[in-house]
Amino acid sequence: MKWWPYISTADGIGAWFMPNDLEPVEGKEFTLQAGPWGESPCKVTEVQSPNRFSFDWGKDWQVHFQLKAIDGQTELTFIHAGWEEGKQTEFGESHDVVRPRMSEGWDGLLAKLKKTIESTAK
Repeated sequence: MKWWPYISTADGIGAWFMPNDLEPVEGKEFTLQAGPWGESPCKVTEVQSPNRFSFDWGKDWQVHFQLKAIDGQTELTFIHAGWEEGKQTEFGESHDVVRPRMSEGWDGLLAKLKKTIESTAK
């Protein structure tokens, strides 16, 4: 699947999300360069090439990508889990404040992911 490298490698994720030092090995720790928020520690939790990739992000969140081939196309299921009402992020902001901002951000980022893949497939 042409999507796999874009969700499971440092260069792939860096092309549409954030610079990082990811190695796609379960249990391997890595860092996302989160711009104004600094470095975010992460840990790979699942690698099932070419269909599932997951990692823990910061102290609270889990990010999951699931790919499924359907009629020559790829279906992506994306989940950003770990939200708790009233809980504070490691950056001192409430999950209640950050979650809607992140939701809007993911819409744009996933569109950027699709565009990145489509532009390299030509």
